[in-house]
Amino acid sequence: MRTSICILGLETSCDETGIAVYDSERGLLADALHSQVAMHQAYGGVVPELASRDHIARTLPLVEQTLVRAGCGLADIDAVAYTRGPGLAGALLVGAGLAAALAMAVDKPLIGIHHLEGHLLSPLLSDPALKFPFVALLVSGGHTMLLDVAALGNYRLLGETVDDAAGEAFDKSAKLLGLGYPGGPELARMAAFGHAEAFSLPRPKLHSGDLDFSFAGLKTAVLTRVNQLGANVCEQSRADLAAATQEAITDVLVKKAMDAMQRTGRRVLVVAGGVGANRRLRKKLDASCASAGVRVHYPALQWCTDNGPMIAYAACRRIEAGLARPRRSYAFDIKPRWDLSELAAGETFEAGVEAPASA
Repeated sequence: MRTSICILGLETSCDETGIAVYDSERGLLADALHSQVAMHQAYGGVVPELASRDHIARTLPLVEQTLVRAGCGLADIDAVAYTRGPGLAGALLVGAGLAAALAMAVDKPLIGIHHLEGHLLSPLLSDPALKFPFVALLVSGGHTMLLDVAALGNYRLLGETVDDAAGEAFDKSAKLLGLGYPGGPELARMAAFGHAEAFSLPRPKLHSGDLDFSFAGLKTAVLTRVNQLGANVCEQSRADLAAATQEAITDVLVKKAMDAMQRTGRRVLVVAGGVGANRRLRKKLDASCASAGVRVHYPALQWCTDNGPMIAYAACRRIEAGLARPRRSYAFDIKPRWDLSELAAGETFEAGVEAPASA
């Protein structure tokens, strides 16, 4: 008799279609990801309507492909998980609607997952030995926050951005420098050829005494430098400004993260979200954590951006912990705006399956 939980996870919150099959005993069985980056490049950013239409075309074929790779059929799945929010409303509806239809077709439970919790737990996919509690630096899209993570679902906000997030600072600065989309990785690539000391940029709230972030002022400073350089700016100056921008953002992230470690007394730091893939950030965090005697964990690079495995894994962990109410209900909803603190406040998921009895 099988005692494991097998989850089909669908992620469609923005511009990536991610599908995965995760088993509580055998781990990740298969996953697939389609990125819409090439489609949105011409517009310099995500166009919500185009994103939704592409998810409609891609999601079901990717589900079928992933199930084949996992060596199982839909009837073998114990529950279907989808990203309930936050994200683009139209994109979320595609994943939620298909997940509900698939679950209903085989009479299996449906569970909606918080996108940021998926990111928060993604380092555990790479390192199953990682245990609670820890401090998390969550830097994903429009979100930058520090959390004290005592246990699954027990998240205490330590600090967050009061305006632009780190990812937005990367993307907006890249656009000011005339770089392509997505801006963050492009800025990081150019920064590798620059000299950060060539430009003096502010580190907002670096010594504010709290654990909040602010990057709007940095973006304004980059704009000022770009205007001062003028239209005929040389490539080296652009690379130098890119390096200075990256250095300013990562300085703030590292300083605040280490302050959070000191205040909480935790000895483990987890970094999650797309900005967590930035190599300069990782290098500086590695050095600071080694000096402070702190262990730092990152998700695998392929799981820093939006992906299916993080949704399937989060659902599996919630079911095992009894944090998903067992119920078959195919009336779904989405939450384009969804505060992660609501999970800690005890919001009950609509559906789930009971954890198997121990062998």
